[in-house]
Amino acid sequence: MSIYVGNLSYEVAQEDLNAVFAEYGSVKRVQLPTDRETGRMRGFGFVEMGTDAEEAAAIDALDGAEWMGRSLKVNKAKPREDRGSSFSGNRRNSFSSRY
Repeated sequence: MSIYVGNLSYEVAQEDLNAVFAEYGSVKRVQLPTDRETGRMRGFGFVEMGTDAEEAAAIDALDGAEWMGRSLKVNKAKPREDRGSSFSGNRRNSFSSRY
């Protein structure tokens, strides 16, 4: 499972986030999503820790903590939902009730 880290400064780098979370255990991976069009960081990231205990310690210590001038939002990441396409597969059926 990974940890969601929200309300990050747009100036943060992977190395910065890695260093903060390394205080609570081994960091397996850090991801900082960027905007497709601008390439700018989106203000949140994900961190994977070595064990569940390390993950829990990091969440407890860092949720609500101030870092780089911002109050962090840190919790277990929720599984990504399949967004699918912008059109429903049953689009034709939605019109049939009108006619």
